[in-house]
Order: sequence, then C-alpha cells, then structure tokens
Amino acid sequence: MRTRIANIKIDEEEAEINLTPMLDVVFIMLIFFIVTASFLRESGLDTNRPDADQPQVLQDEEGAILVIIDATDDIWIDNRIVDPRAVRANIERLHAEDPERPLVVQAASTSRAETLVTVMDASRQADVYNISIASAQ
Repeated sequence: MRTRIANIKIDEEEAEINLTPMLDVVFIMLIFFIVTASFLRESGLDTNRPDADQPQVLQDEEGAILVIIDATDDIWIDNRIVDPRAVRANIERLHAEDPERPLVVQAASTSRAETLVTVMDASRQADVYNISIASAQ
C-alpha cells in the first residue's frame, strides 16, 4: 500500500500545465490583428506652414474678401455683423462676383477657435480654397 501512495504523490507533483503553446497562439493572433488592422486617416484642415528658412513673400491682399472676427466673436463681412449661419451665403456671393479674390480671415487673439473653424468650414463649403488667416493685435 505504501508503494501505491508514493506513486500517487509522484504523479501529482509531475503534473504541470505547459503554457508555451498558448503563448505562441496569443503572439500569432496579436501579429495577425496588427497586420490586418486598417488605420484611418482623420480628415481635417490642410495647412501650409512656411519654413523658417524661407523668406515670406507677401501677397497683394488688396481687394480680398475680408472676414473679421472680433474679440466678442462677432463676424464682420463688408463692414456689417453677419450671423454665423449666414457666413457661407455671404462668402459665396462675394466669391461669385470675382472668383479670383482671395479670402482673408482676421481673428482677434481673444476670439474663440470655434468661431474661426465655423468661418473656415463655411468658406470650404462655398468652394473658396485660397484662404489666409491673420491675427489682429
């Protein structure tokens, strides 16, 4: 009977779970998901930032469509305050008069970025792509 109990204890000590195949499967699945994952590129505003080494060439902005965002986030077009919902229509009207006119958005330094983005979105929807941004002192 002693030999039988001794054999049972030896069998219990030798029983182990080998985790190596499970880790191999996990790493293979990880590699599979990384390779097959599709990475989406978020769309946003395209900006062309000038290099510090290159001298800036100032364009003649005379006669441009001027949109002013003041410190109280009021939007001014043609020397009158415009509702944010009417910005697109006003820009389309001015752009239709002369399609070659650039658009200059002059924003006060204390204005909110939301107002600037609203004007930029409205100008993109009005098919105006020659846009310059200036900051008011």
